[in-house]
Amino acid sequence: MLDFLESLGIQQQNKGVSTGKNWIASTGTIITSYSPVDGKEIATVSTCDDNAYEHAIQTAEKAFVEWRKYPSPKRGEIVRQVGEALRKHKDALGRLVSYEMGKSLQEGYGEVQEMIDICDFAVGLSRQLHGLTMHSERPGHRMYEQWHPLGIVGIISAFNFPVAVWSWNAMLAWVCGDVCIWKPSEKTPLCAIACQNIVNEVFQKNEVPEGVSTLVIGEREIGEKLSHDVRIPLISATGSTKMGKAVGAAVGQRLGRSLLELGGNNAIIISKHADIDVAIVGSVFGAVGTAGQRCTTTRRLIVQEDVYEQFKQRLIRSYQQLKIGNPLDEKNHVGPLIDKDAVKSYLEAIEKCKKEGGKFIVDGGILEGDEFESGCYVKPCVAEVKPHFEIVKHETFAPILYLMKYKDLEEAISNQNGVPQGLSSSIMTLNLREAEEFLSVAGSDCGIANVNIGTSGAEIGGAFGGEKETGGGRESGSDAWRIYMRRQTNTINYSTSLPLAQGIKFDL
Repeated sequence: MLDFLESLGIQQQNKGVSTGKNWIASTGTIITSYSPVDGKEIATVSTCDDNAYEHAIQTAEKAFVEWRKYPSPKRGEIVRQVGEALRKHKDALGRLVSYEMGKSLQEGYGEVQEMIDICDFAVGLSRQLHGLTMHSERPGHRMYEQWHPLGIVGIISAFNFPVAVWSWNAMLAWVCGDVCIWKPSEKTPLCAIACQNIVNEVFQKNEVPEGVSTLVIGEREIGEKLSHDVRIPLISATGSTKMGKAVGAAVGQRLGRSLLELGGNNAIIISKHADIDVAIVGSVFGAVGTAGQRCTTTRRLIVQEDVYEQFKQRLIRSYQQLKIGNPLDEKNHVGPLIDKDAVKSYLEAIEKCKKEGGKFIVDGGILEGDEFESGCYVKPCVAEVKPHFEIVKHETFAPILYLMKYKDLEEAISNQNGVPQGLSSSIMTLNLREAEEFLSVAGSDCGIANVNIGTSGAEIGGAFGGEKETGGGRESGSDAWRIYMRRQTNTINYSTSLPLAQGIKFDL
């Protein structure tokens, strides 16, 4: 076993269900985690069966009854300790993220740092879960609103951010007084086990009720159970639009809440007034970071025709400098795709683009050789396309970048908005009027709109999420905490009479 696995409590054979105190025996199927870095088996995990699932739900229900009574600042103090534990394990956990998922080591460390940052944010939030006070129309009355925890929060996360997205939800939900049940991607189960081990140690030290943090590892069926379970008032799901539609329908049918963070098809507009040096860095990192497997990956570049050729040549030269290889080697910029199914989707998208008339100015393909023995390493590629191409409107989770021209800003914004997804967007310009137009009501229709930075790398202080087929959910910062709570309006009568609202008279 690798040293960073042992330090995180990962064994050769692992149980996949934990309620925070014990790891529970389960007769579910066995998942084997293979690293896309070298194709080797890392470890196995037994998945959640029906009995273990029911035990997990019942334990979480009991835990909520106690946890909601903890003062919010006390819950925040426990989350603060989780952040300290993550700092202690940052190197090992970052390496595990890189090895099991395949993203570069720097991105692995960055993902753990995101977890630490959201812990810090949640600690401050634990003293700011405030409502409003309103003036009553009735004399001797006071009105106000307050926020109470919902109960169990089900978290369904994706492989591309195997630890950070869970923490965005869990840390906020915990300080709000909720308990969490986490179903991670079956492609990265060991990252989830490592996080659960870290949290278990902190929670046990603080005598937190068993069931506040629960992990249930399994395949699609577990996500479906969570989505249909009326005992879970909120499901937060991150993944494909197809998956999100299924989750949203299941949760909506039982009148539950869903927080959906789904696909992205993000564009950067490159103005003739752009700082080209800044635009190149933002575009290339946005397109190839995490090997194109981010929901905020830059998939389209919309370039003003006066600077198109200049920018295209700079882009080609930048791609020629990319180093592809083992993501644990910090000299490499790009690691592997998650698995061979992802490689197949990448190759299919390239062929579809060519059939529609796309011209590849940076060719793609699978890399071969001893260093690439897993079969999951591919070349980041760039194709010149037209905005109306069907392939351009779809999200392929791979490093394929589409390049297109525009004449004026109105056309550029129309092209950017002309896809079903609405997550992240950017414009590169030093022209104030262009920047403000892009951010105006007639500008980007995305949940995230940036000026002179790329589409990826959002900070936790702002609410994260998008519109249209991205799902409409918001996670992380700003007032995203409100979805994890229920609003209650209160009216107190401190007078000696009972006046009715709207001046209604009811005399006896």
